[in-house]
Amino acid sequence: MSGTIKVLKVAEKPSVAKSVSGILSRNQALRMRDGRSRYNRIFEFNYSIRGQPCHMLFTSVTGHLMELEFEDRFRKWHSCDPLDLYHAPVRKFVPEDKLDIKRTLEEEARRCQWLVLWLDCDREGENIAFEVINVCRAVNRHLTIRRARFSALIDREIHHAMQNLIDPNPWFSDAVDARQEIDLRIGASFTRFQTMLLRDKFVIDSATDDRNLVLSYGPCQFATLGFVVERYWEVQSHEPEEFWTINCSHRSDEGVATFNWMRGHLFDYTCAVIVYEMCVQEPTATVTKVQHKEKLKYPPYPLNTIELEKRASRYFRMSSEHTMKVAEELYQAGFISYPRTETDCFSSRTDLHAIVQEQQGHPDWGSYAQRLLDPETGLWRNPGSGGHDDKAHPPIHPTKFSTGEHGWSQDHRTLYELVVRHFLACVSQPAVGAETTVENDIAGELFSASGRVILERNYLDVYRYESWGGSMIPTYTVGQQFAPASLTLDTGVTRPPPLLSEADLLSCMDKAGIGTDATMHDHIKKLLDQFYATKDSNTRFSPTNLGEALVMGYDDMGYELWKPNLRSMMEFDMKQVSEGNKSKDEVLATCLQQMKACFFDARLNKVKLLEAMAVFFERSNRAVGGDNYAAGEVVRQCDLCQESSMVLKKNRDGNFMVGCSGFPQCRNAIWLPGSILEAAVTSNICSSCNPGPVYLIQFKFRQIEIPPGFNANHLGRIGGCDDTLRQLIEICGTGSRMSARGRGPTTTSSNGQRSSNRHNGCVHCQQTGHSSNDCPSQFSRSRNSQSHTHSENGDPPVSCSTCGMPCVLRTANTANNRGRKFYSCPSQECNFFIWEDGVSNGNGGRSIPSTNCSASNSGRRGGRGQSGRNRSHAADTTFVSATGDPVSNRCYVCGDPSHFANVCPNRGM
Repeated sequence: MSGTIKVLKVAEKPSVAKSVSGILSRNQALRMRDGRSRYNRIFEFNYSIRGQPCHMLFTSVTGHLMELEFEDRFRKWHSCDPLDLYHAPVRKFVPEDKLDIKRTLEEEARRCQWLVLWLDCDREGENIAFEVINVCRAVNRHLTIRRARFSALIDREIHHAMQNLIDPNPWFSDAVDARQEIDLRIGASFTRFQTMLLRDKFVIDSATDDRNLVLSYGPCQFATLGFVVERYWEVQSHEPEEFWTINCSHRSDEGVATFNWMRGHLFDYTCAVIVYEMCVQEPTATVTKVQHKEKLKYPPYPLNTIELEKRASRYFRMSSEHTMKVAEELYQAGFISYPRTETDCFSSRTDLHAIVQEQQGHPDWGSYAQRLLDPETGLWRNPGSGGHDDKAHPPIHPTKFSTGEHGWSQDHRTLYELVVRHFLACVSQPAVGAETTVENDIAGELFSASGRVILERNYLDVYRYESWGGSMIPTYTVGQQFAPASLTLDTGVTRPPPLLSEADLLSCMDKAGIGTDATMHDHIKKLLDQFYATKDSNTRFSPTNLGEALVMGYDDMGYELWKPNLRSMMEFDMKQVSEGNKSKDEVLATCLQQMKACFFDARLNKVKLLEAMAVFFERSNRAVGGDNYAAGEVVRQCDLCQESSMVLKKNRDGNFMVGCSGFPQCRNAIWLPGSILEAAVTSNICSSCNPGPVYLIQFKFRQIEIPPGFNANHLGRIGGCDDTLRQLIEICGTGSRMSARGRGPTTTSSNGQRSSNRHNGCVHCQQTGHSSNDCPSQFSRSRNSQSHTHSENGDPPVSCSTCGMPCVLRTANTANNRGRKFYSCPSQECNFFIWEDGVSNGNGGRSIPSTNCSASNSGRRGGRGQSGRNRSHAADTTFVSATGDPVSNRCYVCGDPSHFANVCPNRGM
């Protein structure tokens, strides 16, 4: 290479750009100027890479340069069915607050030949690197792209990284892209679903402003909540059980030894008493075994992120989120290595002695560092391996000596000390102890006692966070006999496990593969921020009512969405992507297909969530959006405003309708039959309704309120092509009739065919044990109405010609017959029907064959009465449907077969 080349270098944070520039330029001839963003300055200096003169332009981003989001028409909560979010188009873009950073990169990239990326060396950093690459290559396609690999902001590390540049890793970036898209789609769909379902139905006292409450769902966050709730349930369900144990002690000139019963304890009091009495009757103890052995207590493995968080929580009660914040600040100041690492073993290339040498001058642990470096003490030991290596960063270790900097808080001092002492401990010999175990026999029952003497403390001298308690016991020999100083039968009770501490929770997440070392603390913080869980002064977690209700609801569905299994598989797949074993598209397709099925099932079983919330929270009287509608499921795009969606809703009276979610700006609405008992939107799409998609609705009607021959279960369409639904609206009217008829709101689930009739009370008397069609109150009501008719008119009551049951007097609601009364049999088996005025004319009424009245028959209007057992009576009997249409193919007023009676010109003459 010849001539000076211009190199654009980009760090992940402004502080890193400043530190690295200072190291590489040795703070000589270092110039600084502002970029488009006043927070991300540009540092200029000269440097040589393997003999090639370079002019360096070093700037930075601030974390991710781009965001992943749905296209605009899917971003509003009511703009689409949440189920659509699993395949809605997404885009990655630079948000408005990062546009100045983008412009700086574009301007500088145009006049450079190289782009060297100094982002953090983990998956997230690699993804940010490719965001920078995309912006810079868009304006300069000829850039040479290289990447610096470093783990600490110290001279030797930075110069080594600059002279040994590598290629960026696209697999790491793809793994992050896959995770971002999976989390976006799953999180958005479930968050919208459970927020719109629950927020306005309950008074959620955990929120200060529950109208703006968002019940967020995240795959990692919810699995983490599951750990908290599961342990809480274990504690709550624990029933203390009494047990009994025998304790023995012996006193000698050398001291007191306490012997424990080797059976442990018994839960049967009688058995315990019998054994105890045997020992009391023959109390002489005979020593049967004396064992002396050397015991080692090994130092900890090198420090990775999870262990740093766990130990900071355990030793200092410092939250994982605060631990990482302090560690990041220590790293950026150059005092510790990169704090986000899974690695817990040092490579052979690491100069461990050099790290120890830097600590010799410290007033607290400097003398121990000197002993470590002295070969005569034999204190040095190469560190063990925990078996984890992310191939990106070494374990966390000190990189610069300090006795405490100006401006450091106590937490900075405490965490720096932990990192140093941990490193010194892991290169030290284990502690050595001599352990003695003695067993004796009393009446056939064995008892044991043990004692320990610490011979060499070794790493315990510097690692003051751990102790190894020792206790002396008297000297015993095999065959020796003695009389116990005490022999007692003691009682106790079993205790529940403790609530999860933050260290316990991190261990659970790590074991199940929930999140990464860089994100686990974020998931825990979100639980607390969302008020799904609380943490007490002992750093132990309990679920709130809201958190427990959500987990209970999903658990009752039978789907383990709160268990770690699904997320563990996703994390494993994403690791496969980062290693190049699977493609991003393959993992996206598999994970999203699986979670889409879970979402669909969860929505069908949403009544379980409602029931679980009702256990903890009071129902709300608040209307949604200022109206009486409950938030519902998307059926189609609104054809009036063209912006929002038409959603299935239920008003306070229990009536169903399909209305625009943009209410009150858009008042488009379709009122559905008032006889609907349940309704739920399905994933099926109508093939004939346009513009689509128009989702089909599973209806369940009250059989007693629809005409004979109509099926109580109907898969309907609201796009205009459903004749059955249109006819039922004509016959039964829309939901506005329900309040006029005095029917209160129903509490029955709107979960479609998922709910079982045996769990629903009668819609008339709200009692269980009988169906709505067999309600005694309705029979009584029909009899009373008939008795009333008989007393007023002097006519006998009308009975069904098939089963003999008294008929119910009803009123038609069609355009041609509105207000006209008719009798029908309350039994579903008969389908008997007759107009009231037909009774006075001597028409006895007939049963309409149900075989010709299938609810799915789209040609009902022209085919009624074409066949059946009553056809032979057509000459002398008139058959009429509930809509006023004749059952025969001729007008019953004038006999003309060219038209029906409802349009007969002679009618009413």
